[in-house]
Amino acid sequence: MSHIVHDLIARGDARVVELPEAAPVRHQVDVDRNFGLPTALYGATVAGYLGFLVIVGSAFANPVLAIPMAIFVLFIIAGFGIPAIWTRLAGNASAPQTFGEFETRGIMTNTGRLAPRDAAIQVLILPVLLVIWGLAVAVIAAVVA
Repeated sequence: MSHIVHDLIARGDARVVELPEAAPVRHQVDVDRNFGLPTALYGATVAGYLGFLVIVGSAFANPVLAIPMAIFVLFIIAGFGIPAIWTRLAGNASAPQTFGEFETRGIMTNTGRLAPRDAAIQVLILPVLLVIWGLAVAVIAAVVA
C-alpha cells in the first residue's frame, strides 16, 4: 500500500495537504440507557416480588428467616435500583415512555413490535404468579397447621 502512495507522490499525481485541525469527536452510537417501558411497570414488578416476600415471611414468621428475607429484599432492591440509577447517569438523553406513549406505540423487541397489553403481560406474569403462589402456600400452611 505504501509503495503505491510513494509512486503517486514521485509522479506528481498525489496531492499532499496539511493535517487538518483536530476535529470534534463524533460518536457513532447514541447513548440510550432506557429500557423502553413505563416506570410504573417496573414499580409493579418490584411490588410483586416484595409482596411475595411479605406474604411468605408473615406466613412462616420465624426468627431464623429474618436474615434470608433481608438478603432477598436487598437483592430485589439492588436488582432494580442499580439499573434505575444507571438510566439517570449523565449523557443519557432518553426518557422512559409515558403510559400514553406506551399505549399508542407498544415496544419494539428483537422479534418485532409488541402490543402494550402483551408487553405488560410478559413483564408482570412472573411477579403475579409469585404472589398467587405465596398466597396458596400460606393458605395451605394455615389449613394444615
